[in-house]
Amino acid sequence: MEREGVTEQHERLPLGDFIAAQRRAAELSLRQLAERAGISNPYVSQIERGLRKPSAEVLNQIATALSVSADSLYVRAGIIDPGETRPTSVERSVDADPALTAAQKKALIAVYRTFVQDGDAQQASASQPTPAPPAHQEE
Repeated sequence: MEREGVTEQHERLPLGDFIAAQRRAAELSLRQLAERAGISNPYVSQIERGLRKPSAEVLNQIATALSVSADSLYVRAGIIDPGETRPTSVERSVDADPALTAAQKKALIAVYRTFVQDGDAQQASASQPTPAPPAHQEE
């Protein structure tokens, strides 16, 4: 139940805060993220602080660098509607495979989506600070 609360709280983060949380969870500095994404360090900083609104292309570069879904960044940036689901390249590949039956395609896509959702939940919980254990008292 606690994980659901963390995920809900994580989903409400503004774009810049979400990117910063994902960067910290990946243990990357601003400079490392900028290098991986192929954009300038100051620009990443401005995006994280909410001073700049990046294009879809820049969001895609950041998503790739952070290994997160580009759609999750697009939703936060207001580029796509949260209710709008677009098939991923994996889903399109499964759908296009003539060797699979319709039932097999549906099952594979369902499993894939479950893995992706579990991965997002794990990343969300990893970006939250871990509470310190209670101090041990000796008797």
